[in-house]
Amino acid sequence: MLNSRRLALYHYWVAFAVFMLAVVLGAWQMLTRSPLPAPFASSSLYYGSVTLHGTAMAYVVTTFFAMGFGYAVTATSLDRPVRGVAAAWIGFGICLIGTLMAVAAVLSGQASVLYTFYPPLFGSTWYYAGAFLLIGGSMIWVALMVVNMAAWKRDHPGQPVPLPMFAITATAFLWAWAASGAELELAGVILPRAFGFTSGIDAGLARTLFSITLHSIVYFWLMPAYIAFYTLVPQAAGGRLYSDTMGRLTFIMFLVFSVPVGVHHLFMDPEIGLGFKYVQSFLTFLIALPTLLTVFSVCASLEIAGRNHGGRGLLGWIAALPWHEPMVLAVGLSLLMLGLGGLGGLINMAYDMNAMIHNTAWIPAHFHLIFGGTVVIMYFAIAYEMWPRITGKPLRFKRLARWQLWLWFIGMMVTSLPWHVTGLMGQPRRVAFFDYTDPLLAPMAPLVIASVIGAAILLASAVLLIVILVRSQLGERALAEPLRYALAVNPPVRVPAALNGFGIWNAILLVFMLVNYGYPIAQFFFLKTSVPIYDVTQATSFPEGR
Repeated sequence: MLNSRRLALYHYWVAFAVFMLAVVLGAWQMLTRSPLPAPFASSSLYYGSVTLHGTAMAYVVTTFFAMGFGYAVTATSLDRPVRGVAAAWIGFGICLIGTLMAVAAVLSGQASVLYTFYPPLFGSTWYYAGAFLLIGGSMIWVALMVVNMAAWKRDHPGQPVPLPMFAITATAFLWAWAASGAELELAGVILPRAFGFTSGIDAGLARTLFSITLHSIVYFWLMPAYIAFYTLVPQAAGGRLYSDTMGRLTFIMFLVFSVPVGVHHLFMDPEIGLGFKYVQSFLTFLIALPTLLTVFSVCASLEIAGRNHGGRGLLGWIAALPWHEPMVLAVGLSLLMLGLGGLGGLINMAYDMNAMIHNTAWIPAHFHLIFGGTVVIMYFAIAYEMWPRITGKPLRFKRLARWQLWLWFIGMMVTSLPWHVTGLMGQPRRVAFFDYTDPLLAPMAPLVIASVIGAAILLASAVLLIVILVRSQLGERALAEPLRYALAVNPPVRVPAALNGFGIWNAILLVFMLVNYGYPIAQFFFLKTSVPIYDVTQATSFPEGR
């Protein structure tokens, strides 16, 4: 088990080290876009910073965290060492090499293509090769999650797979499907042009392939948080999980519903027909089902815990919950941000309203509230819960950990809510500088300054996180309690085969993908469109300064 714990710990530390860098870059970007003076302000540095911040948060932090969490869940929920540890270390090495390649390319100023790397914008081959290795290396983790679950089922015929393992395997399958779009784009469109095998590039095909990844990756980010909702939060609160079956259905629905809906990110693009846009817009609304099911299940589980702690009356159980536990506090703050972010998502997925906020500051405000808020605050809570079990050393400064969570929540709200408003006022995203003396832009200035204050609070919270984790790891070793996952009110003795595996669900998802993406992708092989690239490694026209 020691090697399994070390494996998880190394993944976590890479995730949080890169996270700290990304938060610093994000705070600097907010300052640069504001009316306030910013050090090193230039458009070339800004777009390089946006690329590195987005790549780090969207791919590196989340992938390494999910992999580390997966190895920890496998070892603790199955109560045996991870099978394939040697392969896991190889995957870790490949992902780390890919990360370093991509980061080096961005830092050299040769890859300011933003994390979506939409062509015809084109950067360094090293950046694309690094991204390909990072995503490709993570497929070893996907395979190991499937192998470990299958091995456990063989050794325990007829028994339900423990919910944490079932959920992390669903996460692995979701990532395999989600990453397929970006990997196909890189392998089939981007890298052939980067290596000189083609003279132009099919921008429409590239954007369509990336749309497979662009939305489903959000649910890959979310899955560790949802696993904590179902398996860690009820235990930390002192209660029981309301329903194991609801948990299994939730993770199955995330797998099936979250992948074939990415075209709603291309509503304003001409290469996709209105019919396919309408179908995927409708299907996108289905993703609300597992979210609503989760909110109900988590609230019911917390009510059970609150009643166990002596809560009386209609809502008395809320005050009775152990809010001093970081995991319980985090889930409360996370659900608040999920509610607000989810409302914004309904606007994004509606064709008419999407046209109103397309490419405005509303978009980064929304996904920062979902990812930076709902997801990341649960990553913190998971780390606080897992750290003593991985390191064998108790979590230090538990009170400071609660302050860290509160600061992150406050900072994210202060950052993202004004950002939503400026988006409705028409402020575009991905623009380095604004002339706030312009009468049309002047009303936005106080809102942007508020977001800068929020970014500073987020930076302080991130520093506290690293301090708590480092001081905890440097503390004296103590006998840590084993990680206990929540028991259901009615623990399942047997479950239907469809709720104990993923064969039928992957088959259904394949059909969905063929229906929703078959023609939109196939058309490009008949249209054979090609455009010249805009090579940012050769660009010299970026204006510097304000």
